[in-house]
Amino acid sequence: MLLSTFNAGTFRGTLSSFAGYKSRQRTAENRIRTTETAMPEPIKVIIWDLDDTFWRGTLSEGAVEAVEENLALVRDTAARGLVHTVVSKNDLAPVEAKLTELGIRDLFVFLRVSWQPKGAIIKQLLEDMQLRAPNALFLDDNPVNRAEALYYNPTLQVADPVDLPQLAPQLRAAGKPDPTFSRLEQYKLLERQQQARATYHDNLAFLRDAQVQIEFREGAAVLPDMDRVEELINRSNQLNFTKQRVTKDELHASFQNPVVRWGTVRVRDQFGDYGLVGVYAVEQDGNRLLQFVFSCRILHLGIEQFTYAHLGFPTLEVQGEVATELTQTDRPDWITIVTPTPEETTPAATANAAQRRRVLLKGGCDLGQLTPFLQAFQLEVMEEFNYVNENQVPVHVEHLALLRLGRELPKQEQQRIARLPFLGAEAFDTKLWDGGYDALVYSPLMDYTQEVYREKSTGLAVPFGGYYDLTSQDPATQAAKFARRKFRGMDEAFLRQFQQEFVCVGQETSADFRQNLRWLRAQIPSSVPIFFLNGAEIEVPGSAETGAKERHQQMNQVLAEFVAETDNCYLIDVRDFVQAPADVTNNLRHYQRAHYRTLAQRLATALSEWQGRKLARSSWRDWKAQLLSRLPW
Repeated sequence: MLLSTFNAGTFRGTLSSFAGYKSRQRTAENRIRTTETAMPEPIKVIIWDLDDTFWRGTLSEGAVEAVEENLALVRDTAARGLVHTVVSKNDLAPVEAKLTELGIRDLFVFLRVSWQPKGAIIKQLLEDMQLRAPNALFLDDNPVNRAEALYYNPTLQVADPVDLPQLAPQLRAAGKPDPTFSRLEQYKLLERQQQARATYHDNLAFLRDAQVQIEFREGAAVLPDMDRVEELINRSNQLNFTKQRVTKDELHASFQNPVVRWGTVRVRDQFGDYGLVGVYAVEQDGNRLLQFVFSCRILHLGIEQFTYAHLGFPTLEVQGEVATELTQTDRPDWITIVTPTPEETTPAATANAAQRRRVLLKGGCDLGQLTPFLQAFQLEVMEEFNYVNENQVPVHVEHLALLRLGRELPKQEQQRIARLPFLGAEAFDTKLWDGGYDALVYSPLMDYTQEVYREKSTGLAVPFGGYYDLTSQDPATQAAKFARRKFRGMDEAFLRQFQQEFVCVGQETSADFRQNLRWLRAQIPSSVPIFFLNGAEIEVPGSAETGAKERHQQMNQVLAEFVAETDNCYLIDVRDFVQAPADVTNNLRHYQRAHYRTLAQRLATALSEWQGRKLARSSWRDWKAQLLSRLPW
């Protein structure tokens, strides 16, 4: 379960007036959002100011100092598909030189560096990048710049860089693993295209010179791309003409329906390969489009109109707003059709994709570090990690006691418990019971860590926190601590009520842990293997988690005994390579990046042994993964 939205930070400072903008300033001030307002949209692009925001100091006045946390944030989030750009009042040459010196220039696109006001620049930038303002976060230390940006882009998310420590965990949990930076490469392609387009006075002449080629695939040739098809249907909006969202089961059922003609659209031109950018499904009995969806990356190339014409202008009921309007007559003549190469559409290629094992990772978000390494093997990786809920509270959803509540409680009771601010509306949402995976990789470290609180009136057990008793703390002191962390709902009144209604029974007992492990095995089909990750057993100097090493030793023993006596369960033992304080980062559960590569290799070996044959591995993806493992945090 991955984070999809977050709140902008509280803005500090007083807005000053700028000439001729008094009424606009009042509007902008009213638009500025604080952490008390939930943002409904995921972040896709981060727009950085530079001076006293991305780095310390002013570049035009002399030397500036790098902010290592910001460099790491750009690297980490770019590897999850977030795109980074710059809007800065500076000169371009020294800015590019400094970004190059910092080793990070290649991770930025669409730089907008000038001495002009920023509001209109950001508006045009988002149009050029074909992105919506709600999906952009603008970081600037100057409240006037933030106000102006909001005036021109009322739905933009904006924040003061001092709030980045609170925002960074949410940003790192956004998006999805993109170890090859494929999304960044697509924006670089778009940037090249637009730079070339700007040299033409006649857009039609540009399109004819662009050498746009389109490739259609239908029938069995669509099967290897079903995940991308689902992604386009469920995530695209600007060029989604039908807006008929689907589940994977519905998609596969429709694909098996002989009446429905499914196809995909690939595009390339002289600037690069856009990949799979379109999907269509035609109900042939009535010649009616059920799905007609395109990625916004091919906006203004005429692809959607060409495809519509290629299909013979079938009946189409357009749903909601779309970025372009289709006609019943036009067929763009600057586009040519190419045929796929035989090796791309052979039954062997289709079978190879179908044979990819689907692996569900469930645990803490640090397990996201496994994904780029696992993707070097013939695996489809699904993720379900902790996230930040609507109250801005980090929520772990893997504790076995919580999973039992989600499986066994009536819906009404789940909704009642979910009103606890440290749980939230999505606390019981999980893919575990859907059966859409071939193997489960599960980390039970929250069972090692969190305290269990029993509701006095019902006996229900609810996990939260770790290594401290919430009910024994002074509510006023605890509320002040939560307020500093921007948690909503964790105020003094709630904490006093919680102390009256719940009692802390401590961390899960060994007996309960064993019983819950047996319960989990019984809930998952017996044919699906469960690969358990245990915990490290080392002392972490300065850790506030007193007794963590001993606790891990106790729970590891229970887990090892359970795996030894239970069919189709396997143990991946991190103690083999996480053996010293230098092997972890800020606590006993977070390892240095290189160890996640080792963990992924151990897991791939175990999966190979389970299925009786070695997993195929891509040398290119493996090289990328090795490169990633050497990057600093």
